[in-house]
Amino acid sequence: MPLLTRRADDFHDLFSAEAVDELVAERALRTPFVRMASEGRVLNPSMFTAPGGVGAEVGDQLDSGKVLENFANGATLVLQGLHRTWEPISRFTRRLVEELGHPAQVNAYITPASSRGFDPHYDTHDVFVIQIAGAKRWTIHEPVHRHPLPGQPWSDYRPEVEEAASGEPVIDEVFEPGDVLYLPRGWLHSAVARGGTSIHLTIGVRATTRHDLLQRILAAAGDEEALRAPLALGVDYTDSASLSGDLAETIRATRDLLEHSIDDTAIAASMQRRFVEDTRPAPVRPLATVDLLSDLGPQTLLAWRDALQTRIEDDGDTVRIVLRTKTVTLPAEASAAIHALHQTEQRAGKLPALDHESSLVVARRLLREGIAVPR
Repeated sequence: MPLLTRRADDFHDLFSAEAVDELVAERALRTPFVRMASEGRVLNPSMFTAPGGVGAEVGDQLDSGKVLENFANGATLVLQGLHRTWEPISRFTRRLVEELGHPAQVNAYITPASSRGFDPHYDTHDVFVIQIAGAKRWTIHEPVHRHPLPGQPWSDYRPEVEEAASGEPVIDEVFEPGDVLYLPRGWLHSAVARGGTSIHLTIGVRATTRHDLLQRILAAAGDEEALRAPLALGVDYTDSASLSGDLAETIRATRDLLEHSIDDTAIAASMQRRFVEDTRPAPVRPLATVDLLSDLGPQTLLAWRDALQTRIEDDGDTVRIVLRTKTVTLPAEASAAIHALHQTEQRAGKLPALDHESSLVVARRLLREGIAVPR
């Protein structure tokens, strides 16, 4: 169910009107990190982007003058993917993903007074709405399609959505700064700014579902010989009776797969790989890191890179750090040091179970590979 929490916190350290102006005026954002909409219609990018001039001729850079014109005329500005472009939100999102165990992304919606950016609709991901500035009236209606999957957008149910949105709302409230709404996927919603510019964040949480697990199970069907077998020759797809034998055999083989051949460990590993692909670790600073490598002091405090999805494997002779795009292998003597650093901050010259020189060698390697970062 949706949940509205009044005055949950003061979020100005996360985002603000000044942050919006900086992103629009100074950061040379490009599509798809920005879009604009007016009264339910998404504007053509050419209406708010332009080439950046000499040395930056890319044609889809945000044009602050065009943004001003459209915004003054009532269009909503949407800054997308702020978890990739605004550091306080990047840090906040990494912590949130770590706690939830589901990938998340953040957009900001900046709406002029009395304007509506989008028609009533639903999202295919869960949402937390944080009102940053101004006021906005939100109207929430019951779902017409509960728990929609990513391939089941609201436009597939447009008549039902329009009919439901004309009925009695479950929530009809004006949000003020600090208010937070939790909105499960599928719930219909629309919002209109009230009395000045409104800014709110939407934190989209892509829920991992049982349907995702089923897809991983079905992927394992390719290992079953009975399920790889062809249908009978001469099958007539217009005659259901001609499929009955193959269908019965498919059901039997699938039942056998589900009862005897599903490897929980393999399914979990597959889900982990997907999670790693859908999330990003904290950024590193290449120049500062290279400078540090040449002058690494033993008292330098190191930490495991935030949100870096890794697996540590010991085989007796080596210890391997398995990352999304590579595997880093070190001698087994470094195992205790790596496990310790993975758990808590360590000094570069005092990694557990290593002498001073060996500790610095391992520390440099972990920094060089983007696994460790200075604190």
